[in-house]
Amino acid sequence: MKAIIFEETGGPEVLRLTERPIPEPGSGEVRVRVHVSGVNPTDWKARTGAGFGAAPASARVPNQDGAGVVDAVSPEVEDLAVGQRVWLWESAWQRADGTAQEYVVLPVRNVVPLPERASFDLGASLGVPAITAHRCLTVAEDGPEHLVPGALHGRAVLVAGGAGAVGHAAIELARWAGATVITTVSSDQKAELAAAAGAHHVVNYREEGAADAIRAIAPNGVHVVVEVAPSINAALNEQVLANAGTVSVYANNGGEQMTLPIRPFMFRNVRWQFILLYTVPEAAKRRAIVDVTAALAAGALRVGAEAGLPLHRYPLERTAEAHAAVEGGAVGKVLIDVA
Repeated sequence: MKAIIFEETGGPEVLRLTERPIPEPGSGEVRVRVHVSGVNPTDWKARTGAGFGAAPASARVPNQDGAGVVDAVSPEVEDLAVGQRVWLWESAWQRADGTAQEYVVLPVRNVVPLPERASFDLGASLGVPAITAHRCLTVAEDGPEHLVPGALHGRAVLVAGGAGAVGHAAIELARWAGATVITTVSSDQKAELAAAAGAHHVVNYREEGAADAIRAIAPNGVHVVVEVAPSINAALNEQVLANAGTVSVYANNGGEQMTLPIRPFMFRNVRWQFILLYTVPEAAKRRAIVDVTAALAAGALRVGAEAGLPLHRYPLERTAEAHAAVEGGAVGKVLIDVA
């Protein structure tokens, strides 16, 4: 089978196409023929070794997310069958084999049924973005732990960077759960994408009066901020957060260091919650899988330009270009056609 591997950390040039034997599933494992592999920022960061340890001891296949068809199962697996359409998550976390290959063997935990109405493109776009977004929306002190229709009724959610993959998923999940969804963007193009994703209100944070515009929409303040750039947006969040509001930080765009005024956040009992999918508690991940599956079945999750998340496609042999596109800040979702 064809696979992309890297044997040393570095830039996209360390990725190369090779031939490998088709792996056999072990106890409790599933083999999936990968149709589409999704690329996330943590994929290129893992390739460079940034925050993910030293150079690999052996060849590694990149990419956490993907979608395909079950090709073989071990006798212990009861809930999945050969021929079943599935989506994959956390494929390469503390493992050598990600989804940038024609076949991947994974523990049954990492393989989730994909409804017939959902495309492989959508399936490969779920993992990191959707589970991260779910966690961001469910860490407030008063919950909810699960996202279902009505779970966020009466709450205002502010999604920073609504044109990104996590922002896109957060908009869709928050709207499905009944929140008033506000998003901040930096351009008219991104505003159109965020609106297509389902945001009720779009505010350009670079324009004067952004905080006033958000406060006009949510007079009592924003209950949850899904935050991609905490350093840049700290002052804005200070002005718009509700009492007992939560800032869910899932990225460090704009800088690694952040300065916060203590008294304004203390006075309002604000919670800052930092989130990295891979170390999120297992129970929270399982709740996310349940809720994302329900949202999929309801048709609440979508991809494509018309849904606010343009797709950028690359063949398997051009995986290095796909990684470079994500590292360069491509707007939308970068996918690799494997099958």
